Amino acid sequence: MSQSWKVGQQLAPSCQTTEPTATPPVLENLHPIELTVAIPTFNGAARLPEVLASLQQQQATEFRWEILIVDNNSTDSTEEVVRYYQANWSATFPLRYCKEMQQGAAFARVRAIKEAKGELVGFLDDDTIPDANWVAAAYHFAQNHPQVGAYGSQIHGDYEGAPPANFERIACFLAITEKGSEPFCYEPQKKMLPPSAGLVVRKQAWQDNVPDKPSLSGRCGGSMLNSEDLEAIMYIQKAGWEVWYNANMELYHKIPRKRLQKEYLLALVRGTGLARHRIRMLRWKPWQRPLLFPVAWGRDILKAILFYQKHRHRIPEDVVTACEMEFLTSSILSPFYLWRRDLDLWWQTTLKTFRTILYFEQSNYQKSSSS
Repeated sequence: MSQSWKVGQQLAPSCQTTEPTATPPVLENLHPIELTVAIPTFNGAARLPEVLASLQQQQATEFRWEILIVDNNSTDSTEEVVRYYQANWSATFPLRYCKEMQQGAAFARVRAIKEAKGELVGFLDDDTIPDANWVAAAYHFAQNHPQVGAYGSQIHGDYEGAPPANFERIACFLAITEKGSEPFCYEPQKKMLPPSAGLVVRKQAWQDNVPDKPSLSGRCGGSMLNSEDLEAIMYIQKAGWEVWYNANMELYHKIPRKRLQKEYLLALVRGTGLARHRIRMLRWKPWQRPLLFPVAWGRDILKAILFYQKHRHRIPEDVVTACEMEFLTSSILSPFYLWRRDLDLWWQTTLKTFRTILYFEQSNYQKSSSS
C-alpha cells in the first residue's frame, strides 16, 4: 500500500489540478466552476479516502464543481495519498491540492477561499461523510436563497463507541447539528450559528468581510482553543448576510472512541469556553463593549455558581455534567486568557522588532567602521 502512494509524488507542492479530460479555455470561461468543496486536513491520510469516495458518488451534479484539499502542514503521508488519487482520478470534476504551512484550521480555510475557483465554497472536515445529494443540495440552496451568505448542514454522529449518558446536551461541541427537517434562518439575537463542518459560504461574502488574519486560529499543537469557525461566520452575518440551516445537506461525523472519553471532551469544551469572550465581543458594537462586558461576565459567574450548587455531587462522576461545569468555568476565565494571549503575542512581536532593529544597527555600525 505504501508504495502505491508514490504515484504523482513528483508534482510540485503548490496547488495542483488533475483534470480527467482537457477543457478548452473558451469552454472554461463559458462554464466556470460554480462550487468548490474544500477539505482542510491535518494528518488525514487515513481519513481522506472515505471522504473522496463519497464525493465521487455524488448525484444530480449537472453544474461544474471541484474538490480542493488543503493540507494544513501534515506530518503523515497526506500529500502522497492525494497525489495518488490525482494520478488515478477518473471523475468528471477536478481534484486539486494545496498546502497551507501556517498551522490552524482558520488559516486553512482562508487559504481554501483564496484558492477556490467556485463562487460557492463548501467546507468538509476529513472525518465528515456527505450524503449522496450533499453537493447538489448545497448548490441549489444558494440559487434559491440569494440573500444567504453562509449556511450549515444537518450533521449526524457516527460513533465508534457508545456516547455517555445525556450526551445530547453537549453533542453540539462535536458539531452534531440535528435541528429538524426544515431549513431556517439563524437570527442574530438568538446567538446561535452553524459549525464549519458542512458549512457553505459565498466566496465574495467571505472575501469582503472575513479578515485574512483571524484572532482565533483553531485547535493546533497543544492548544484546544477553538470557535474560529464562529468568528468567520459572525463577520459574514454582521455584514448583513443571512446565515441559514439547510436540513437537506446531510453529513455523518465519524467520531472515534477516544473523542468520547472524559479527558478529550473536557479539553474540547474548555477550548470553546476560553474563546467565548472573543465571540461575545464580535456580537457587540465597539461602544457597547465596555458597558455590556461587566454585565455579561457577572452573569457567567452567577450561572456557574448556581450550576455548581445544583449539580456539585454529580460533577465528579457524570461526564456530561462535568463538561457543562467546565464550559461555564472557562467562560469566566475567557477574557483574562485572551488578554494574556494577546499580551504575549504583542511582547513577542515587540522583541522580534527590537532584535531586527538592533541587527541592522550593528550591521550599519560594522560597515561604517570598516570604511
